[in-house]
Amino acid sequence: MPQYTPPVRDTRFVLDHVIGLQQHANLPGFETASPDVVEAVLEEGGRFVAEVLFPLNQVGDRQGCTRHDDGSVTTPEGFKDAYRQYVESGWATLGNQPEHGGQGMPHSISVAFQEYLISANMAFAMYPGLTHGAIAALVAKGSPEQQAMYVPKMVSGEWSGTMNLTEPQCGTDLGLIRTRAEPNADGSYAITGTKIFISAGEHDLTDNIIHLVLAKTPGAPDSSKGISLFVVPKVLVNDDGSLGARNAVTCGSIEHKMGIHGNSTCVMNYDGATGWLVGEENKGLAAMFIMMNAARLGVGLQGLGVAEVAYQNAVHYARDRRQGRALTGAAEPDEKADTLFVHPDVRRMLMEGKAWTEGLRALCLWAALQADLEHAAPDEADRERAADLIGLLTPVIKGVGTDKGYEVATNAQQVYGGHGYIAEWGMEQYVRDARIAMIYEGTNGVQAMDLVGRKLAQKNGRAVQAFFQMVATEVAEAKGDAAAADLAGRLEKALGELQAATMWFVGHGLKNPNHVGAGAVAYMHLMGLVAVGLMWLRMARAAARLKAAGEGDAGFLEAKLVTARFFGERMLPDAGALRRKIEGGADSLMALPEDAFLAA
Repeated sequence: MPQYTPPVRDTRFVLDHVIGLQQHANLPGFETASPDVVEAVLEEGGRFVAEVLFPLNQVGDRQGCTRHDDGSVTTPEGFKDAYRQYVESGWATLGNQPEHGGQGMPHSISVAFQEYLISANMAFAMYPGLTHGAIAALVAKGSPEQQAMYVPKMVSGEWSGTMNLTEPQCGTDLGLIRTRAEPNADGSYAITGTKIFISAGEHDLTDNIIHLVLAKTPGAPDSSKGISLFVVPKVLVNDDGSLGARNAVTCGSIEHKMGIHGNSTCVMNYDGATGWLVGEENKGLAAMFIMMNAARLGVGLQGLGVAEVAYQNAVHYARDRRQGRALTGAAEPDEKADTLFVHPDVRRMLMEGKAWTEGLRALCLWAALQADLEHAAPDEADRERAADLIGLLTPVIKGVGTDKGYEVATNAQQVYGGHGYIAEWGMEQYVRDARIAMIYEGTNGVQAMDLVGRKLAQKNGRAVQAFFQMVATEVAEAKGDAAAADLAGRLEKALGELQAATMWFVGHGLKNPNHVGAGAVAYMHLMGLVAVGLMWLRMARAAARLKAAGEGDAGFLEAKLVTARFFGERMLPDAGALRRKIEGGADSLMALPEDAFLAA
């Protein structure tokens, strides 16, 4: 049976010594995040997910969700009661604003808790997870009346929210949607169409589900410029806030899928359902991207969350399982065999898992802090810089975070050997669950194209230049630090590869856009390597300072320093290969005619 311990100590190390949460204590929203409060949130949140949600993870995978003849859906055994406890304990309100009934904690604290939630039970975490994005869209674009009607009960967890984009004939190309919105005399709209792959589209956890739906109004441009956003509640809401009649939206079926069985991924049928325009007509895509960006960061966190729990179990298994002898001679001569930990290749998989999970955790928490600073920093220049950095790195966190999360999960499964393929050990579920994160909210190839096709050029490259400058400045400072000098030198080389690849795109992309498309994924991973490398540089310097001062757990700090060295020696050299892939261009990639792809 798998096990899970929330990594509270590592989270605190990052919050306290790497991103410096307390340095921002004077900002709005940070005043309640004292060290004692943060400690209590992480400890109690970790205990809640480990004791209440983690035991339901395999239950949800085995049972899945059940659709009934009336279109209603029942979640797996235990989910409804666990959700009740989640709401009653106040976890739903953690990162939401006080004016809507939230606790107002910094986003960085909310993200830390969300990681634990995902590790414990990714399918369960998706029910409240999408609600946060729906709240963000309504707060940004909804009318005061819409916000007053829906947001407080979504914040409290009494109601949940979804996003409805995809249709059978279109996924990424949203200009192809066919869902129609016909205006009614009272100012509402009749929404008709079919949406697919709708996570948490129908379930029994909340009294109401607030759907945000993309549709086209009569006469709208037949492209992405003609998309509008509508709020369509499952149950209509009366003027006094009470629930009224059931709306004409139903779950047509539940998708049969590879993983996340405990979450109801639905085909949703809108049969003249009553909805209301959110924001301006034909401006729905911009409104939906507010939700999409929040969701993409959340999906990057899913990569980390599943990687962490898979990695933890692989470590426990490697410590217990005895197979063969160490290459240098028997490590434990009195035993018939040594543990898996003596074998370099097992160590390789575990060290890569440790390096990526801890590095991605630091990157996700740092990104969450940028989201806080984007709104709370007192200086406009600081707010702009934070917005630039989070905008640039959102596709990197989603794409690299989920690619590496899946890789860590499959390597953790590999550590188990044949047992990793057997359901009772739990590892194959983590591999299946992790796989979807590379696909939804925009496939990772789409994330890479968003990065190189949009983000690099935005505002004349202001964001990427700010990123380059941030890395270069910290590398220069670290060169005088004996504990981090070697890693700083290696990161400097990786940054040089990234800068050279960027200039190659500038020089060749205009001549042939396929060169940019061909190198996009490699470029995304190159930027991710540098971003995580920067986090390891920060962690190494922090660990060295604490160790020199005699503070903290010496073993924990020494492990940080060794893992940082491992990342520099074993991970950062990939930067050169990624640059060479990019500079290979698109010629050979695009040369074959379609018929040549099949030998028969």
